[in-house]
Amino acid sequence: MRYLIDFLETKTVENSIIFEHLKSTKQEAILLKEITQQYISGSVEVVVLDTLVTQFGDKKYSHIKQLPLVKNLLDQGWITLGAFVNLKIAETSNLELLNSTVTLSSSFLKLLEDGTLDMELPEVVPYKDHLEYLKDQFLRIEMYQKLSLNKQNAINISSLNSKLQLLESRILARVESSEIDIAIEKIFTDFELNQKEQVIFLALLKEEYASEFESLRDMNTLVNLISVDDYEKIKNRALLEEGSKLVEEEIIDYDEMLNGFGGVSRSFFISEELLQKIMHPNKEKKAKKIKLDMLIQNQELFELVDPKTTLDDVVLTPKTRELLDNLLKQVDRNVMKLLREWGVKEGRGGIDAKIIFYGPPGTGKTMTAYSLAKSMKKRVLSFDCSKILSKYVGESEQNVRAIFDNFRDLAMKTKSEPVLLLNEADQFLSARTTDGGSGADKMHNQMQNIFLEQIEKFNGVLIATTNLLETIDGAFSRRFDYKIAFEKPTLKQRIELWQKLLPESAVYEESFSIENLAKHELSGGQIKLVLKNCALRVAIKEEPIFSMEDFVSAIKREKAGVFGEEKSMGFVSI
Repeated sequence: MRYLIDFLETKTVENSIIFEHLKSTKQEAILLKEITQQYISGSVEVVVLDTLVTQFGDKKYSHIKQLPLVKNLLDQGWITLGAFVNLKIAETSNLELLNSTVTLSSSFLKLLEDGTLDMELPEVVPYKDHLEYLKDQFLRIEMYQKLSLNKQNAINISSLNSKLQLLESRILARVESSEIDIAIEKIFTDFELNQKEQVIFLALLKEEYASEFESLRDMNTLVNLISVDDYEKIKNRALLEEGSKLVEEEIIDYDEMLNGFGGVSRSFFISEELLQKIMHPNKEKKAKKIKLDMLIQNQELFELVDPKTTLDDVVLTPKTRELLDNLLKQVDRNVMKLLREWGVKEGRGGIDAKIIFYGPPGTGKTMTAYSLAKSMKKRVLSFDCSKILSKYVGESEQNVRAIFDNFRDLAMKTKSEPVLLLNEADQFLSARTTDGGSGADKMHNQMQNIFLEQIEKFNGVLIATTNLLETIDGAFSRRFDYKIAFEKPTLKQRIELWQKLLPESAVYEESFSIENLAKHELSGGQIKLVLKNCALRVAIKEEPIFSMEDFVSAIKREKAGVFGEEKSMGFVSI
């Protein structure tokens, strides 16, 4: 600890051994010395106001005049803001710092201990195993982190950049001279990842191996790691967006959760398949992942759906949206960890939920099911429950088992977790007869008992849609975690539906009014159908202009064509 003692005991601070490494002014070094003195006396964090008064006094506000010294030391990276100070250094004024707390940075503590910030770089010798390689790459990520933290006014930033470039060239030389196969390098080659994509990948890998705080998983941190200025930050966000190579080719994935400000934050991680290849490079996988599309082609039970809309595209009541958002929060890693610790959830699987969507036809139950799956980044295996009845005795019961057996088989073979959607499940869920009844009633009860048994054992996300909840057997109702009503839209929601659906590029007459259109009580499905019929009519006009008369005429025809209950259009929900 001779550098620490020298720094504290040397009367003229600029004569201390570490002063040349600070690149600070004499006054800044004096203030740093005062904070160091308090640190070794037990005050890990110190109040800026108290420290300035102790060092410079408060006569004629002399301590206030020294606030720029604190800001400079923060910019240089020798001190950091206290753990509970919610300020961004670059955007903080000097006066905001006055009643804040600060502490010595890890960089400065290293300087006090070692007398230098120089890193020991590896020798250019072949790698013996992948762990040696990982050690160098993680050192590389640490250097990127230091550059990222000190971009505003970095200490010896050019020196740090030079060392990073030297480290990268040594890693490359070691890889080229190595005889062993390095799984990570093969991934970089196979996917043709550029340098920035490689850094993102390695940063996430470092989190898997070495981090307890998961500090490198959010988008802003990863983007800052590879960006030198604000323009690059905007540009580099594309590397982590939908459609990017890293996400599109399933190299990395992300969980989404609502943050405290009402927005959605993403936590990124390396795909499980690639992670296994890296962590267990010598272990051959016994099963290969088979594409779900290939298996679906050879069966007639399910329809495979790739949803196109998310929950943001659906008009929902606030209560329904809150329920579905809470369901989506199950993918958050911290939530999953707690559920496993409490024994509520077993294993490392994703969301487990059994859901009933109930309400009149045309209110968007099916679309919402697809949109929920899209928001979970899942595909859908849809089954039309009207196909289940059979005139042959015993075959309906076998068909019920086949739904779940085939679903489990497809999910296992493809190592995927699609959503199971049971459309028009009324006959499965209706109340069972208790007075014996006819032979048909007994077979129906038997089919329902099998269905009940299969729901009990189901793992994953199952959504059943039905028109009436009142007829549902209580035993089924208890097996579902969420029962969500879909009602016909209110005036306000009909306005929102029309606003979402009306084409922006179309021309409308001057007297056109969405509010007047919304006064007609239509379901979401009917609104879509009315718009389609109206658009066909307008498109053949010499002057294709939408008028209120066109819409009112289409609405009247739609209402006149409805027999009893509203038609099933399967569109936007409320």
